This record gives sequence, structure tokens and C-alpha cells, in this order.
Amino acid sequence: MNVDWLKPAPDSIAGRHMGAGKVKALMLMNLVWIGWLFGDLIFSNETLPASWWYSTFCTLPFFLACYWLCYCRPAREIVRYALGMAALAFLLLWFNNSGASTYMIFCCAYLGFAPTARRAMAYVLVTVACFSIATQLKHWPVAVTVTMCFIAITVGLGNSFYRLNWQREAELKLSHEEVRRLAATAERERIGRDLHDLLGHTLSLITLKLELSRRLFDRDPAAARVEVEEAERVARHALAEVRSAVTGIRTTGIAAEFASCKLLLNASGVFFSYTSEVGDLPPNVEAALALILREAVTNVHRHAGASRADASLHVEDGVLKFCISDNGRGGVGDHGNGLCGMRERAKALGGVLEIESRRGHGTRVSLRVPMPVARTVPALSVVPSTPAATRQAS
Repeated sequence: MNVDWLKPAPDSIAGRHMGAGKVKALMLMNLVWIGWLFGDLIFSNETLPASWWYSTFCTLPFFLACYWLCYCRPAREIVRYALGMAALAFLLLWFNNSGASTYMIFCCAYLGFAPTARRAMAYVLVTVACFSIATQLKHWPVAVTVTMCFIAITVGLGNSFYRLNWQREAELKLSHEEVRRLAATAERERIGRDLHDLLGHTLSLITLKLELSRRLFDRDPAAARVEVEEAERVARHALAEVRSAVTGIRTTGIAAEFASCKLLLNASGVFFSYTSEVGDLPPNVEAALALILREAVTNVHRHAGASRADASLHVEDGVLKFCISDNGRGGVGDHGNGLCGMRERAKALGGVLEIESRRGHGTRVSLRVPMPVARTVPALSVVPSTPAATRQAS
């Protein structure tokens, strides 16, 4: 037996849950509804025949196998296993009414994961229509049939929307990574151009002076010595310029990170606004602030369940103050969700990071860094009603 069939595929529902940091056992929680398989024991006033027991326990292993495959196989294969549940539902309908309804609802739940919303709803509606006809042939009360069909369609529609959100988040992640990659590429190209402009002229000048000193070495040693010293001076100046240019190679600037975070949160339905009132920052400070902002916003996106987030950056009394807050569920631990890394970056800057996170009252991350030489500029504010753009204060 191929053991790969027992492992969750990367694009499966189980792989999605585990990739989001959810506990493995959570993917089996929906099995609690399998208890309705034995609903006839409660609602039937008559003694159930032996065929009820045989059919129920014979179909149950096949249902569990289909359930496992729907969770662990690639998303493109879910429909075939869901239709297997539908076949079990139609078979069991003639023996176990509540069991057939249970299988049908599970079937529609996974048909909702079809590749497109139209196909998902087509599968669900056709399957439910066939099931409703079969129940009427079985002389079910119309009210019961309508109730079961309504539940099945609702569950299928809900999972179809979940699938769409799943795809949008995957596309958003790719676009987010593409923005960072393009920003890094543009920065590398800028540094390459700067180094070429700096070194091209300077190395040519050094070469000319060394050639001249070689020609003057025998005829005029003093003049040759002057040319060598000039070449040395130019070389030292070029080295200083190269070091200055290399210092410009750093991680995403804070302005670009603000825009990137705005794109991420707005696309996931979180209202995000930020205000920046600082000018040029030291490279190490700007890089650390960008990483802290990225980690905080990632926590808001993945864990907070917030509808709004705000960020502010300004200098007050020689202290750089940086704050990111949200109105999510709160209750963040002191050592969870990347907070340790944020504290270490703040400590490296000589600053203090504080986290306020009362359960039910959101989370507030505040950073204070001593900045005796900081130049302020007019406030820069961005809210989701304006187009997302990278703005650099000057």
C-alpha cells in the first residue's frame, strides 16, 4: 500500500489547517456529527430491524475512508470522494433514514470544495435534488425533506465561500511575496548602478595616475611619488564611498513595509490605517522597525480576528515611539506569536517593547527607542479609502 495516500497533501484541507498552525486533531472534529447516524434510535417508535444495523455498520467504514480522503487528498480530488459519500447515502436511505441524511450533508459539505463556485453549487443542487426525489419515493414527510435539503445546501454554500477565501489568501500571499521580491530586486539594481557610477570613474582615474607615475619613475621620482600619493588618496576616497553605498543595502524600508502591510490587511478585510511623522532614520533602526511592523501585522492577520488595526510612528521629546494596535480577541501571551523576536530587536536598539493584550480588548504593541537626533516631517496618514502606495517621508 502506498503510504503517500495516508499523508495529507500540501493543497489538501488537512494541509491547509496544519499550515495555518492548527492542531492536527481539529480536522477530525467534524466527525462529532456522525452521531446523527444513529438518530433513528431516538426518533423511531418501533424496534429497528436487523437490516438497519447491518447496513449502518457496513457503510460506516467506507464513509470514514471517504471522509479521510476528502481531508487528506489534493483539493482537486475532493469531489470524487464526496460523490462516494452520496452513493452511500442513496444506498443507506432504504434502511436508515437519519444515516442517509447524515451522509448526504457530509457529501454536500465537501462538494462545496469543487474548483469553482459554479461547479460547487451545481454539484450540490443536483445531488440534493436527486436525494429529495429519493426521499419522496420513500414517502418522507415533505417538511423533513425540505429541512435536510436546506441544511445540505447551506453547508455546501458555506464551504464554497471558505474555498474562495482559501484561494484568495493563497493569491494574496503570492502577491505579497512578489512585492517584497520586486522591492529587493530594485534595491539591488540601485546599488549596482551606484557602485558602477562610483567605481567606474574612480578606477579609471587611479589607472591613469599609476600609468603616469610609472612613466615618471625614472625621470622625475618626486613627481612620480606625488602621483602615487594622489592615486592612494583617490583609492581611499573610493573605498569610503563604496562603504557608504553598501550601507544603503538594507531590508525593506519602513514606508514600503507600511504599504505592504496595508495591502495584506485590507485584502483580508481588516481596516488598516497608519501615521508616520519621522524623516530619515538610521539604517539599523529603520530595518528593525520594518521587521517589528511585519511581525506585528502578521499576528493581526493570522491570530487576532480583528476588523481594524492602526499604526503610528513619531518622535516625542527625543524618543521614537512606534505603536501597532488592533481590536481583535487579545489574550496574547508574553512569549507567543513572535513576540520574543520583537523584544530582541527592540533590545538591540536600546529600546523598550511593551505588549498590552487583555482578552476581548485587542492587542497593543508599543516601542520606545531613544533618538536624540531625529528630524520630524509633516504627518503622513493613510487609510484604506486611499490607494495603497509606498510613501517615503523626506
